[in-house]
Amino acid sequence: MKKIFTALLIILLLLWTPYFIQTYNLKTLTASDLPNEGGWASLEEGNLYYRWYYPVEQAANSETVVLVHGFSTPHFVWDGMKGFLLDAGYSVLVFDHYGRGYSERPRIKYTKDVFVRSLKGLLDSQEISEQVHLVGYSMGGPIVGHFTNEFPGMVKSMSLIAPAGFMVENPTKDWWIMKPLIGEWFLNVFGSRLVFQGNEENDEPPREDPLALSKKEFVKKAGIQMQYKGFIHALLSTARNFNLFSTQEMFGKVGNLNKPTLTIWGTDDDVVPFKGSEELMLYIPQSELLILEGGKHDITYAEPSFVGAAIRDFLISLAKAEV
Repeated sequence: MKKIFTALLIILLLLWTPYFIQTYNLKTLTASDLPNEGGWASLEEGNLYYRWYYPVEQAANSETVVLVHGFSTPHFVWDGMKGFLLDAGYSVLVFDHYGRGYSERPRIKYTKDVFVRSLKGLLDSQEISEQVHLVGYSMGGPIVGHFTNEFPGMVKSMSLIAPAGFMVENPTKDWWIMKPLIGEWFLNVFGSRLVFQGNEENDEPPREDPLALSKKEFVKKAGIQMQYKGFIHALLSTARNFNLFSTQEMFGKVGNLNKPTLTIWGTDDDVVPFKGSEELMLYIPQSELLILEGGKHDITYAEPSFVGAAIRDFLISLAKAEV
């Protein structure tokens, strides 16, 4: 028995040593860590990072576009495409979800209500009285959908980029994420592989779009948020408490609101499969579907010229239809 106990103790030490190595030097995010641009909005669950961008020539009736990022990569995913909206005269508001980027990492359950409430709180804190155009990427898609269902009067249009909610859940493959301690161990030890998935620095040719974020830049920017405590908790809690796989009922309600909608999807998306676009169009039949041949799930920052121009043209067409 003594030998068995000793062996088990050695195994546990071997398993948990890399965990403690990864977590020991993590920092607590404070206001001093924020970039010079942007700031914190003090909301119900904590401080949420946001930043405004304004067009050079701002019209008196300039409208606002709010960009809602996805599961793990914060607001920098919009850097390459936001210029298209600014050049068209739109004001752009970006932010980081709780647990990501430069937003605080509260120890809460990351449910869809948290994300909807934080978006509503941010808009209220900025005293935005007019309807806004919402753009949701990946997990940001269902966040935009849930928000629009709850506050339809605040939303003028939706643009959905490879929206989550149409993935196939694999309990055999993903069981470890849902298990306490096991999920914490895996993500703290191997978390960078999840965040950098498909963007590892290697010998692949550079991205074709000159405005695209290079893989080296992605790894550098995504790595910043991983220096702070609470990032892994936020990812795990979101995976455990936010429905990322089946949101058909919610999108069906969104479709009944008849909001102008644009959907952009890459045919080679290996995260939210392209076949989900067919199902989405059944629930939001008024949506325009724009297909990027060969596009993967990273199209927001890998193909920003395509995505940015598409959303700009969609919004301009809406404005012309109102005249």
